Order: sequence, then structure tokens, then C-alpha cells
Amino acid sequence: MNTVRLTTAQALVRFLANQYSERDGQEQRLIPGMWGIFGHGNVAGLGQALLQAATTGEADLPYYLARNEQGMVHASVAYAKMRDRLATFACTASTGPGSTNMITGAALATTNRLPVLLLPSDMFATRAADPVLQQLEDTRAGDVTVNDAFRAVSKYFDRISRPEQLIPAALAAMRVLTDPVETGAVTLALPQDVQAEAYHWPVSFFRRRVWHVGRPVPEPAAVERAAALLRNAKKPLIVAGGGAVYSGAETALRAFAEATGIPVADTHAGKGAVPWDHPCAVGAIGSTGSRAANELAREADVVLGIGTRYSDFTTASHTVFANPDVTFVNLNVARLDAVKHSAEPLVADARLGIQALAGALTDWEVDQEYRKRTRQLIARTREIEDSCFNMGHGPLPAQTEILGALNQVLDDRAVVVNAAGSMPGDLQQLWRARDPKAYHVEYAYSCMGYEVAAGVGAKMADPTREVVVLVGDGSYLMMAQEIVTMVSEGLKVIIVLVQNHGFASIGALSESLGSQRFGTKYRFRDSDSGLLNGDVLPVDLAANASSLGADVLHATSVDEFRSAMEKARAATRTTVVHVETDLYGPNPPGHGWWDVPVSQTSALESTRTAYDTYATHKRAQRHYL
Repeated sequence: MNTVRLTTAQALVRFLANQYSERDGQEQRLIPGMWGIFGHGNVAGLGQALLQAATTGEADLPYYLARNEQGMVHASVAYAKMRDRLATFACTASTGPGSTNMITGAALATTNRLPVLLLPSDMFATRAADPVLQQLEDTRAGDVTVNDAFRAVSKYFDRISRPEQLIPAALAAMRVLTDPVETGAVTLALPQDVQAEAYHWPVSFFRRRVWHVGRPVPEPAAVERAAALLRNAKKPLIVAGGGAVYSGAETALRAFAEATGIPVADTHAGKGAVPWDHPCAVGAIGSTGSRAANELAREADVVLGIGTRYSDFTTASHTVFANPDVTFVNLNVARLDAVKHSAEPLVADARLGIQALAGALTDWEVDQEYRKRTRQLIARTREIEDSCFNMGHGPLPAQTEILGALNQVLDDRAVVVNAAGSMPGDLQQLWRARDPKAYHVEYAYSCMGYEVAAGVGAKMADPTREVVVLVGDGSYLMMAQEIVTMVSEGLKVIIVLVQNHGFASIGALSESLGSQRFGTKYRFRDSDSGLLNGDVLPVDLAANASSLGADVLHATSVDEFRSAMEKARAATRTTVVHVETDLYGPNPPGHGWWDVPVSQTSALESTRTAYDTYATHKRAQRHYL
């Protein structure tokens, strides 16, 4: 057997450089590069290996420097989302806090079912120098390290305590990363001494490997059962989730909706699968859903879920599907999701499943009255959206007006990135996406701090698109430092920084729950009450963005914002457009509910009133059995 003597880190770099994914005959690099921040756990291991690869050309695995370990995971996940889960990055971090900083990113990846390869550095496998700097000493066991915290949020975890263990672990990692059902964060913990340890590796370990991502074919009998339920439906509704986008099912879905007349609602991950102005598109569904989608959901007798995991926001905490006889048909590559809500499962690739259903329903469509009702609800929904875009609110504009202006300024291929705060709710109702990649809202984990870092990954995944990061001041303050990465890598990203001096979303939620927006504003502490309700803090986030290397434009009105966006689009560098909006809204009208429990007993009248409202909504909640 031919072998080559390399360190474990050198072997891993060489291995990753030769991994490819393939679907529908299209091959691409599975791991096109590695993000990292070096410290004493990885600087002499993976750091040396990456340097050697770049210097000698023995492996093509570019290195990218991040400014925060969580941020580099977010960038990798955003890249994977834009690439339909067919490519992602590896991330290396130093021992201790550098590695544990990646845990939030790991949870986000796994919750969103998006692939990312994490390589946290670990303590000495030999334990020759215990306890080393940043080592956790556990009195219960000698083999526990902080990296064990990754186990709960990883789809695959392994600790490489000997060089030769890398061979099965690396192959298993690639298997999980390329499995549409199992994918998520994959973690290989790398003790710092093992990274630098040499071994005679089989040369065949480094051969070019292509991981074929298949399209599971639907079982004919399952198609017949699903088609029979749809054929008997009077008021069917499609819920399009992320699986419809990742499988490239957009064309098939549109054709199916047109042929059958079934209206299509979308989740955050599924928005854009059907263009917003398609005659069957009824918009967002659930807690922050549109008037049209939620009205149709309440009446639906059969719900066809395509690639959705039915989060509580999608079901409005099990209240939006109100028909007592509602039945579910779930088309999903994962059986876990296909059987939810006692559904008739159709376990298959979304595109192939839709095509099979279309073939089984060639002579069927909804009646004309249902088509007419769908059109009427869509028309009313458009009126609601337009009123949100043109409020004439003052003195500060409403956030919805900024979104309306942004809708007008951007072209169909522009990518809007967001994750947390009040904007996901506004965007889900109001954003008009025609392209499935135009709407990039991370709402499975809804992680504050995702946005700026995700803008890096989205732009790297498709440099031909305009990438626009929408971020509130709360999320910006969580993690803005990857602006430096944008600048250093020469990436042109537009960041729309919406400042309202507080947490608008949680503030409104707090008020609705009787908690009076407590702790949700950026204010000085009032000397009399002791509460944070004094004057607005003198924080200049625009100056902060400028100090990180971005160009900054200011807007104080909707018209000024449009003008600033036109300048930002014409720019060639990362540009921040700073605009202040009203913390108190107004926001789009609510058409759904979200279950956030209210205190059952309270000395506050506001809380008691909120509990009465909560109890009323709670009575509509149900299991779908």
C-alpha cells in the first residue's frame, strides 16, 4: 500500500481539498475553503497545514480570516443555504473559548438543517501537560472537554484521539454533510497534539471523491394515497417550505399550482419558490402570515406540506389550520417531517414528488369558486401590503415604509439577508420575492448577530448578486465585526442598519404580554425609578460601521433612504445605509397567533388583562390528529 507521511492536520487539509458533491450531473467543491481564527490550539496544526498547502500547492484549500468564531460559522451556513446545501466551508478555532464560540453557529446550522464542518481544537490527547491553558477539569471524568458541548447541537460528532482515527471520521463527516435528511453541523474535535502528530497515510485516502446527492423517488402507492386525498379536497392549500427551494422544485411547483389551482402559501425558508405575483401565491403563513394565506389555512380541508418542518410560526402555534376535519399530506425527504400532524406521508425529493402528484392529478383541479375566493383574498392582501408601504408616518418613518422603498429599489435577483428582531415578521408578510434566493431570512434559530456574517457567506456564494443585509441596532450590536472581513476580502455588500434604540419585536411582544416593554429599550437608568427608561443613549452606530472600514450613508426619511440605496447600489465597496425608524411601529396587522405563555397570576393589571387574551387564544389550539 502506498503511503505518505503527513501530520493529521496536513492530511485533513489534503483530504478536504479533494471532496466534491454532485446532483443532476453538476459537480462542485464540497469544501471550497476553510475559515479560521488561530490560537494555541490550532496555529501549529491546521494553521501550519494551511500555510504549507498554500505555499507548496500540494492542496487547494484557501484560508479565510474571520473576526469572530460564531461569525465564521454563520458565513459558512449562509453560503450553504445559497448553494442549496451542496457546498459549505470548514471552520477551525483555537482551544477553549475560540471553539465554544462556534456552538451557537452549530445550533443554528443543525436547526436549519444546513451543512457546516466544524474543527474545534481540543486538549492534549496524551494529557502530557494537564491542565493546559483553557482546559476544563471535570471531576466526574478525565476525557471530558468543553468540546463535548458540541454533541447536542451536531448531527455528527467525533474526537480524533489518534491520527488514524481521522480516516473513518472524515468519511463519516462527508456522508452526513451531503445527506439532505441528516445534514447539519458536523464536528470533528482535534486535540492540539494530534493535529501536529505525523502518520503514514494511505495515498488512496486523498483521492478525488464525489459524493452523489440523490433524489429519493416517491413510492407509487404513497403517491396514489396522497393524490386520492387531494382529489377529494374542496379547499386544499399548499405550504411550501425550504425543501421546495433546496431541491430546485420551483418550476415544478409553479406548474402544479397552475394546473390544479391550489393556492400556495410559503414559510420563511420557502419564500420565492413561487413568485409573489403568481396568481396562486397567497404569501406567508402562520404567526406573521398574510391575510390571504391564513384565511385559506383556516378553511383548508387538505394541506399539502412540501419541504416544511411545520415550526410553531408556520402553524401559528397549532391554531391556523382550524378546519376540524383538516387532513395533511406531507411531501418531504425526511420521514420525521413527512409524518407530522398525522399526515399521509410522501417521503421523496420535493421536485420528484410534485411531478408524481401532477401526473396523478392530470384531470383534476379545484372549482372556480375556490379560485375566485383565492383571487379576492390576494387582492385584499395586496391592499394591506401597499398601505404598510405608504403610511406617511412621522416624524420617524415606520420600518414597513423602509421595506417598501427597498422593494422598489432592488431588482429581482438581489438577496435580502435577515434573521432576528421585528424585521422577520414584517418581511414575511411584506417582502415581494420572485427569485427563491432573493429572500434569505434565517428563522429556524432566529439568531441575533447572524445577519452581517451571513452577508459575507451569501456574497461569496454568488458574487453576481447584490446582497443586502437588513439588520436592526440590537442585532448589529451583537455581532458587526465581520464588516472588517467584507472589507478585507473586497466583498461589496450593502448593509441597511435600521436604528430604533431598542428591541422593537420583543418590546411589542412584551407589551402584548402585559410586561410593559420592560428591559427592551436602549436608555439610561432613571435615577428615581431605577429602571432603564431615561434618555436615549448617545450611541453612534454609523460611526462604528465607518470605523470598521465601511462607507456610510445617512437617511432620515423614506425619500432620503431611496436616494441612499441608489448610491449604495452604484458603489463598489461595502456600504452601510443608516436610517432611524420609530421603535413603536406601526407594524403590519396581525393575522395569526404565537403561543408565548403569560403569567397566570400577577399584581399587575396589564399582565392580568394579557392573560385573559392569552387564555382566549389558547382555546383555539389543538393537536392535529
